[in-house]
Amino acid sequence: MEVNVRDDKQLVEIWLTNAEKKDPALREGLKDIYEKWKQKKYMVAVFESGEKDLYQGTLDLLAYNKRRCAELEVKREKKKRTAALER
Repeated sequence: MEVNVRDDKQLVEIWLTNAEKKDPALREGLKDIYEKWKQKKYMVAVFESGEKDLYQGTLDLLAYNKRRCAELEVKREKKKRTAALER
């Protein structure tokens, strides 16, 4: 387990390996960490190691975001044209 405290953002990052994320005792111990940092008004973010290919997952996410941005841009343009025609 790796814990990074980011005071500038009032954030605590907890990074768990595959073995750690499956350990019930460790998961139960996280509750104490949550409570400690909650009292200091910090947000606790837990990141768990994945099981899929990170490279392919990143490519898929980037491709989706590129497609989604293009779709939203087309919608904005259509909305803009419709508003211009209604005037």
